[in-house]
Amino acid sequence: MTRLASALALVLAATASQPARAQVTVDLSKITCEQWSGYKITNPRNIALWLSGYYNGKRGNTVVDTQALEAENQKLQNFCITNAQMPVMQAAEKLFGTAK
Repeated sequence: MTRLASALALVLAATASQPARAQVTVDLSKITCEQWSGYKITNPRNIALWLSGYYNGKRGNTVVDTQALEAENQKLQNFCITNAQMPVMQAAEKLFGTAK
């Protein structure tokens, strides 16, 4: 019984010492170009990767063209400079749409 209690105490001590990790979720439909390009949410590349996966998924495309991804990211950044208040998903839809 003392072995069980010791093992339980050890497990509890180990889990109690783990740092708490906050779970952060983001509704990408609400992020503006300004927030996206200004690193106000996360690194813009993280969101650009998600956008690429989202739109490629809608197209049924499973191939990633890394050079095209970089070019599309740059095109979106340039567009967002003059459309700062537009939601970034709306900007991506305008630039790239779902048909390719």
